[in-house]
Amino acid sequence: MKLSTTTRTAAVSAALAGTLALAACGASNESASSAGSSSSAQQLSGSLSGAGSSAQQAAMSGWQAGFQALQPGVTVNYDPVGSGGGREQFLAGGVDFAGSDAALSADELIKAADRCGSTGVFELPNYISAIAVVYNLQGVKDLNLSPKTTAGIFSGTITTWNDPAIVADNPGATLPSTTITPVHRGDKSGTTKNFTDYLAKAAADTWKAGAVEEWPTSGGEAANGTSGVIQAVTAGAGTIGYADESQAGSLGVAKIGVGSAFVAPTAAGAAAVVANSDRVPGRAQYDFAVNVNRTTTSASEYPIVLVSYHIGCVSYQKKATADLVKAFEGYVISKDGQQAAAKAAGSAPISDDLRTQAQTAVDAITAAG
Repeated sequence: MKLSTTTRTAAVSAALAGTLALAACGASNESASSAGSSSSAQQLSGSLSGAGSSAQQAAMSGWQAGFQALQPGVTVNYDPVGSGGGREQFLAGGVDFAGSDAALSADELIKAADRCGSTGVFELPNYISAIAVVYNLQGVKDLNLSPKTTAGIFSGTITTWNDPAIVADNPGATLPSTTITPVHRGDKSGTTKNFTDYLAKAAADTWKAGAVEEWPTSGGEAANGTSGVIQAVTAGAGTIGYADESQAGSLGVAKIGVGSAFVAPTAAGAAAVVANSDRVPGRAQYDFAVNVNRTTTSASEYPIVLVSYHIGCVSYQKKATADLVKAFEGYVISKDGQQAAAKAAGSAPISDDLRTQAQTAVDAITAAG
């Protein structure tokens, strides 16, 4: 079922207005979620361990600081090993939760049943972020790329910056004959999964390698983590890569073809496309994975986005762990938590509908037995 039009309007309006706070939820949800951000919440102690997305690290720093201010006796540790690595550690029982820019696969859901038991897992969207196509090309400040051209560059069939396909996307621009060096993630990455999912859906005739977490083609340059991609593109000449838009820094950021327009990555556009997307069908009660609409033709939507998730068990063996996860995730999805992530990472907050849904999962977290 698609997210409601009301939700879409609220998400887009908030982002366009530059407002990082979300509108207040209904009274029932407000009372349920207030424990995550209230100074009168039960004081806990102990440590919580997570691992996963390097793109999520900036948001995580905001959540760690905000949550510790509310719960000074709790330490939240996070290892930015990449989305795939984080999910692997969680499924193996090495960490309490995973941060991932891609939802669990069908095979991973089977493993999650072994880790979490019959109560299953939760997958909670915790922010929305645009993935920027970043480039370093002297003398070119503005760049348009259609889906087909983008796919050609990253598949290695377009190799110079003055290729006719790029020229066609940029009429009147002066483009050099510089060789293109595509930079991709060398580690297992949710950002890669989302980027290749976009290529596979928006440029299916050109990108044949599917939606995958590990870069599927030869050629180009590999770099680990979001910071590694940014460093490699910055250090090169004629380089191009993909990374969380908030990390683009001084690099050029391409506008992507959407319908008849070229659209720059923004928090507003990212929120809008997710609001007009479906949930992944067939998932469990507390699994809120989103199937992003990559083929939108609306110029108000930006289709190369990731929905970042926290993944954990609905039921934990130890009550202390369940209490910590419940309190932390309650803060993450709360109004204050969403503001903290937006401030730290430049991300778009999740919508009111997603917050309401996520709160049902948080409320369900408990100890086994």
